[in-house]
Amino acid sequence: MDNKFVITIGRQFGSCGKEIGQELAKRFGITFYDKELISLASKESGLCQEFFEKADEKNSGNLLQAFAAGFTFGPFQYNDFLSNDKLFQIQSDVIRKVAGEHSCVIVGRCADYILREHPRCANIFISASQEDRIARLCRIHGISEEAAAEKMNKADKKRSEYYNY
Repeated sequence: MDNKFVITIGRQFGSCGKEIGQELAKRFGITFYDKELISLASKESGLCQEFFEKADEKNSGNLLQAFAAGFTFGPFQYNDFLSNDKLFQIQSDVIRKVAGEHSCVIVGRCADYILREHPRCANIFISASQEDRIARLCRIHGISEEAAAEKMNKADKKRSEYYNY
């Protein structure tokens, strides 16, 4: 019997989702993935890591605007060579691959959606009160409450748009 399992974690910005995921991986003795998936997608596809970094958790409009600013890959402009759908597909394939190879914790990247049919996948969403999130962001980044609230709201909006896309 296959004992491999996956835990996916969605989270609100500033809610400690990454840290909780790291601790779960440590306690279970399994691999933790967050931004490491960007490097894996780059290696698997042979594409520049910058493509995936710029596309990371951004919706369609923001992605095209970012690449229209001048990213090139060899002789091709971004919008001639790759679509954000293709980048998402490559990253999705990498997520499915690591989930099939070994037990792991994956934070973000729509992993809960991508692995929705995985037979041994537990999906968790981490949230916290706005006050706690703002206080944590102030502490971590050394910023004012107003700046933390703005950063939090922008990040939550981008994550929501990306997931809905």
